[in-house]
Amino acid sequence: MSAGLFGLLDDVAAIAKLAAASVDDVGAAAGRATTKAAGVVVDDTAVTPQYVQGIAAERELPIIKRIAIGSIRNKLLVILPAALLLNALLPDALPIILMLGGTYLAFEGAEKVWERISHHDDHVGDLPTPSVEHGPDAEKKMVAGAVRTDLILSAEIMVIALDEVADEGFWAQLAILLVVAVVITVAVYGVVALIVKMDDAGLALASRSSALAQRVGRGLVAAMPRLLAVIAFVGTIAMLWVGGHILLVNIHEAGIWDAPYEWVHDIEHDVAHAVGVLEGLVGWCVNTAISAVIGLVVGAVVVVIVHLLPIGDHDTEAAAH
Repeated sequence: MSAGLFGLLDDVAAIAKLAAASVDDVGAAAGRATTKAAGVVVDDTAVTPQYVQGIAAERELPIIKRIAIGSIRNKLLVILPAALLLNALLPDALPIILMLGGTYLAFEGAEKVWERISHHDDHVGDLPTPSVEHGPDAEKKMVAGAVRTDLILSAEIMVIALDEVADEGFWAQLAILLVVAVVITVAVYGVVALIVKMDDAGLALASRSSALAQRVGRGLVAAMPRLLAVIAFVGTIAMLWVGGHILLVNIHEAGIWDAPYEWVHDIEHDVAHAVGVLEGLVGWCVNTAISAVIGLVVGAVVVVIVHLLPIGDHDTEAAAH
């Protein structure tokens, strides 16, 4: 009897170890997949605070909560089933979809560079009028617009994550993508909530009697625009880097054109070997820099094409005049 009991306990322990290993594998794969989607995550974090600019302070967090709920619905109810179904039925289409997504990211990054150079920002101008001026209907429209924008960004995140775990089994893919969806949504909108409330915290500290609290409060308020600018800058660079890298890798994996990938790989290896120290870091920096340049070039071409097309704002302006 005791031998049977010990055997059962051994089996339970083995199962527990296997389950723990599986959890570790899922966590590690989710971490890698999240890192791959870094460019889109940063851009998502940079875009969302724009939707609550000019809104009464007590309504900022409720609006962010509604956008976050819409984001998790996008990921779990729309994108995740579609991505898993696509990977099961048409796995060869994944590199093509990734290239389309990479081109879109490169376009977004290059357009932000163009807006900075030309000193105007079309994206901010397209945001809905703050709902503090027009009430619940405008707020509802604003949230709907933010959720639509999130759908595009979330699709990019989930497809990039899926590519990282495409060789895993179905249930492993499902578990990893669920973790990625939840972690990224909580991280992005948690950071957004902290950012949009930073100036409120600063104002509260600035109104206290303590001189130190006042200095800290004024510092927080003054730092808010700079923080948003840094996030926007990092997001732009990340989009160009990720978009260019996606194009570089998937053009090679799809068998369309091997030369660019091999060329970049050779440069990465040669520079890292020539430096002789921290070869992994140096190689990554070289690959990242070249990928960002590729993203900028491809994105710039798409920006030129889009702005040359006789649609959209040109027609609207003509009708207005």
